[in-house]
Amino acid sequence: MKYLMTTAAWSCFALGVASPAFAADAAADVAVTLDQVIVTATKTETDLQKTPIAISVIDGAQMAERHAESLISLQDGTIPSLRIATFEARQSALTVGIRGIVPFDANQTARDQGVGVYIDGVYLGRQQGLNTALFDLERLEVLRGPQGTLFGRNTEGGALSIVTKAPSGVFGGRVTVGAGNFGSYNAELHQDFQEFANISVKVDALVQHQDPTTTNPMNGQAGWNQYDRKGGRVTALYKPNDAFSAQVSADYAKDYNTPFFSQLVNYNVYGKRVRTLAEVQAGPAGAPAGTINPLASLVQVHPDRQSSSDIGTIQQPSLDKTGGVSAVLKYKVSPDLELRSITAARAVGTNQWDNSGIESRNVFAPSTTPGVGTAGLFGRYSLSDLYQRQFSEELQAVGSFGESFTYVGGLYYFKEHAKESAATPLTNQWNADGTAFIIRNPLGVGAFPPNGNVQGWQYGTRFIARASHADAESTAAYGQGTYTPASIPALHLTVGGRYTNDKRNGTLYIVSGKATNFNFTYDKSRFDPLVNVAYDAADNISLYAKYSTGYRAGGANDRSATFQAFDAEETKAYEIGAKMDLLDRRLRVNLAAYAMDRSNTQIDFDNVDTTPGSPTLGAHTEETRNAPGISKIRGVELDVTAKPMEGMTVGFSYAYTDVKIPAAPFPFPGNSAVPLGSPFPVNVVYTPPNAASAYIDYEMPVGNLTFRSHLDANYADAQYAFQTEFADVSPTGTSVQHVAVKTDSSFIVNANLALANINMGGGGATATLSLWSRNLLDESHIYRISGANRGTIGDYANFNPPRTYGLELRVKY
Repeated sequence: MKYLMTTAAWSCFALGVASPAFAADAAADVAVTLDQVIVTATKTETDLQKTPIAISVIDGAQMAERHAESLISLQDGTIPSLRIATFEARQSALTVGIRGIVPFDANQTARDQGVGVYIDGVYLGRQQGLNTALFDLERLEVLRGPQGTLFGRNTEGGALSIVTKAPSGVFGGRVTVGAGNFGSYNAELHQDFQEFANISVKVDALVQHQDPTTTNPMNGQAGWNQYDRKGGRVTALYKPNDAFSAQVSADYAKDYNTPFFSQLVNYNVYGKRVRTLAEVQAGPAGAPAGTINPLASLVQVHPDRQSSSDIGTIQQPSLDKTGGVSAVLKYKVSPDLELRSITAARAVGTNQWDNSGIESRNVFAPSTTPGVGTAGLFGRYSLSDLYQRQFSEELQAVGSFGESFTYVGGLYYFKEHAKESAATPLTNQWNADGTAFIIRNPLGVGAFPPNGNVQGWQYGTRFIARASHADAESTAAYGQGTYTPASIPALHLTVGGRYTNDKRNGTLYIVSGKATNFNFTYDKSRFDPLVNVAYDAADNISLYAKYSTGYRAGGANDRSATFQAFDAEETKAYEIGAKMDLLDRRLRVNLAAYAMDRSNTQIDFDNVDTTPGSPTLGAHTEETRNAPGISKIRGVELDVTAKPMEGMTVGFSYAYTDVKIPAAPFPFPGNSAVPLGSPFPVNVVYTPPNAASAYIDYEMPVGNLTFRSHLDANYADAQYAFQTEFADVSPTGTSVQHVAVKTDSSFIVNANLALANINMGGGGATATLSLWSRNLLDESHIYRISGANRGTIGDYANFNPPRTYGLELRVKY
């Protein structure tokens, strides 16, 4: 009942303002209609309302109104079914999910996400680098539900398609400059050159900068949640005639960023006896069972968002470098057939530096001789260097046979190589009573773990915790056709299928500083069918029923002890929907209800290896297993857009998602609290049961100018951020149990006020001056929380960004 009332309230917010206008004669102003939205979800340009797929679309202007500079800006829930979160707390890698298909840990060399991310038709193979700035966005298409037939591997939850603006061939451009709080500034240039010799060229360049929202007390070190993004792209379009075109583009971007701060939000949740200083100084022998170390006096519990760390530490920005080249060829063989080729080569490099948990994982232990030995070390500096390169080729044939049959067919090839090494040195060291600390030598002093290896954080001195490399190769052939019988022109029957072969191999050659030779190979083929029946119930009302499948490719976990291969997880989806343009296209209502059954769910388990004689003894490992049974995902989605009066547009979206994952067998031996093979509860991450968003856009003339306003609000229920966790929950230290800790619910409001059509003098140049704010109400919520350390210290969590605001000037010429 609570959720129904919430949904009703949101509907009133979005549409209540429209009621008086809708009560009037809709025909009184036929010019007040909703714009047609064009999408390419079926590999051809189609009207959103005539495309029998659940799709959300947000264009470049709407992103600008929200001051959404990169994909992480959509973390606020702008599109309720699309869930975007940082991996761990890091901006350098994004987790992307749709309809409850959200991976826990795909930030590796041989693992994938369940939602495919594409830029201009090119699949992006790694989640690293996804948060780089967006170049001159035309629109984002969010295809909800499995897209296994037309898009293939790793689209079991759906696909996120980024479409950029092509060269126009007409001289002109746009320049944007802006500044805001937290030392933020941004600048963009989008320059079109006049077509010459049938060649049109476009240049895009941008800068985005923000100082930290959580400061670091240590001089000369970076804070947390800061970024500095720079990038450029050149695109050339050759079009000698109406039948042929060739578009070539090259882009490169750099993103210096730091993670969100991980803070301690509680302490000693289970009420254990706090050890005395003498017991702590006595070491393990002075630590009775069921007790907990005290907090150092410099460490405080912060249940609210911190603006500054209590402890200073070493922190330098991570660096993401992304770039690539692509060529898109199109040839119109006849009015009924077009051939296409999409060729691309891309690369990602990530140098990760993450000391965001300086306080939250700080279990106090004293050192009587700071600077010597390993006692009292803290400040886990998570370092990783990942490099990936990929090549892809797709050949398409798009055409029709008369007016009754349209089709698309294609061949696809993808190949990638990825390698990574990681280290976790400890940067700080306590004194004897926790009243002061030192920063260790970056070249390493002593050994941790105690195995004779130097462990610093500078290159050449690191103790490598793991290192691996992996290769993937995928080939596919697909086809899809839609038949519209002449005798029943309102009926559209679509049938399609895709055959895919995935191959993967790799080597985990270092684990916990020890040379290993763990290899895996994976070679599987599959077929993904699609059946879609659509019916035009009226001129602007379309109904559809769809069956589709998708999968997330198999691979291996490079955080594991053995690099054991796991299989693909597979999803079968059943969906019904309706797309309706009502009241002379002043009201648009799109509905979808679905049921998805997922088998071979990939589940991650964390563990510390205690097996005697194991080459990874003492190492923190993570194993991935395919869970038995069926994960059931059920949901309903609603998208409403209305234009109640001239100059005003309102919208409302809602998503209900219910996910039930069966318990999975625990994969580790030697754990008395959780025996090998015993059922272990599993959480679905970053999937709120209820999520909603609403917006109001209004514009009106003010003399020769135009006033524009935008307001959007986004809500999400509390959700899990970790898949499987357990902790020592008893006062006696004898009970290790499953821990399921949820984030806070969230309610984020963004706003923009703008004055447009400002005459900039000769040449017809105009400007728009806007005042924007993200998180206008300065709402604070935990978006990521872990309870795994409850038995030793407490929960650590990451909060959403605070309110940001600024001024922006956009000039078009």
